[in-house]
Amino acid sequence: QVQLVESGGGLVQPGGSLRLSCAASGFTFSTSAMSWYRQPPGKERELVASISSTGSSTYYADSVKGRFTISRDNAKNLVYLQMNSLKPEDTANYYCNLRRSGVAYWGKGTLVTVSS
Repeated sequence: QVQLVESGGGLVQPGGSLRLSCAASGFTFSTSAMSWYRQPPGKERELVASISSTGSSTYYADSVKGRFTISRDNAKNLVYLQMNSLKPEDTANYYCNLRRSGVAYWGKGTLVTVSS
């Protein structure tokens, strides 16, 4: 079965950096596009970034463009989200996502808190 396990969240000061990781299993990772979503407290979940199966194509929400970088390692079945210049409004639970045959799969999330 599909499993997505996020890690790397934590408390960071404004302007700081974090790298999130998502370990994937139970499907053919190297042929699957992957995404990161986030859900701020009291708000709806939103798409942050996506990456194609080969990593050659990426998408970023306007709110994170130029600060966040999505990447993947198909040999290790890992997808990453490098987050720089973090702002308090980046505080959220961050989720790894796979969409396959119309079904969305989610990890349990990792909490990122940006605060001084």
